[in-house]
Amino acid sequence: MTLSSPPRTRFAPSPTGYLHIGGARTALFNYLFARHHGGTFLLRIEDTDRERSTDASIAAILESLEWLQIPWDDGPYFQSKRTPLYVAAVERLLAEGKAYRCWCSSAELDAKRQAALATGKKPVYDGTCRDLPPGARSGPFTVRFRGPKEGETVIDDLVKGRVVFQNAELDDLIILRTDGSPTYNFCVVVDDTDMQVTHVIRGDDHLGNAARQIPLFRALLFSPSYWAHAVTFSAPQ
Repeated sequence: MTLSSPPRTRFAPSPTGYLHIGGARTALFNYLFARHHGGTFLLRIEDTDRERSTDASIAAILESLEWLQIPWDDGPYFQSKRTPLYVAAVERLLAEGKAYRCWCSSAELDAKRQAALATGKKPVYDGTCRDLPPGARSGPFTVRFRGPKEGETVIDDLVKGRVVFQNAELDDLIILRTDGSPTYNFCVVVDDTDMQVTHVIRGDDHLGNAARQIPLFRALLFSPSYWAHAVTFSAPQ
């Protein structure tokens, strides 16, 4: 692979437990790739899951990386401390018409989901609030990304090859919850954009996330240059 500039890779664990073998392998791949090409390896702690994230897990992850001798060049960054950045990005997408407020309640969404399943359809959001005029509804709301409804999202993956997702099968992702907290997929995109990550190297369990994240990257006018989703190793049971 010929690179036009030094790469920026990242390892972004969620501190909900100890570092397992799959996470260690992902960290090692990112570290070695950055080192081989004279780039930067950064560490980001994705601690937006407030109920499951713990300080003990953060300490265990950092200690494990040090024990494995996988040093990071930049960070660690903590998503829990970057909320203003995410909220600003949400406001930007709203102002540009790339996102919209959704007032559908949990009960309404569950009813839509059950109705779709009953007819053999994929339970994706039907866009009820996507084109509502201002002031049509009030009350608690989430913010959804206005995703493309036609065409395809293509991932030219360095490991998997060409992977194609039909946009019609991807619903409008919630990017901000009713309590004002940002969601995982959105935080990842904002952070990778802000940190100018060039290579996303991770387990293949994230391939579906990539299909959701690529349209968001385009909306924010940035995208990693390369994707690589390798076979996932799970922790022993």
